Amino acid sequence: MTNKKEDNLIVTNRKARRDYIITETFEAGIMLTGTEIKSLRAKKASLSDSFARVVKGEIFLYNFHIGAYEFGNIHNVDPLRERKLLLHKKQIQKIFEKNQTKGMAIVPLKVYLKRGLAKVEIALGQGKKLYDKRETIKKRQAKREIDREMRNKK
Repeated sequence: MTNKKEDNLIVTNRKARRDYIITETFEAGIMLTGTEIKSLRAKKASLSDSFARVVKGEIFLYNFHIGAYEFGNIHNVDPLRERKLLLHKKQIQKIFEKNQTKGMAIVPLKVYLKRGLAKVEIALGQGKKLYDKRETIKKRQAKREIDREMRNKK
């Protein structure tokens, strides 16, 4: 039996959890135009190097690459254009206030389809320092060694 959520997953930002300490997540809709939704359904998207900003009370997603739809026409748009995210005003205000803290960033984690609509999960994250990344790697390696020893004992 397959997981319905995994079937609708389009793209994830694997670097985000490595480079940021995620404090809070939000689900937002994406305002798309033309054939962009068809490209997303074909999984022609990339979240690498993408980020979000609050501009005049609205949140925009930058550097989110949606490839051109191959059966499209002149209505194909720029793959890297900025896209407006759809959130409630209270959520936008909350994100804006927390984003004012030094070192906080709005990072997209994943894009997926929910009831036929494109959604993006954005997170407030604080950038990890190099020593934090090293510590995470050490913990992961220690956990792997413990798991390996447990398997060998059985």
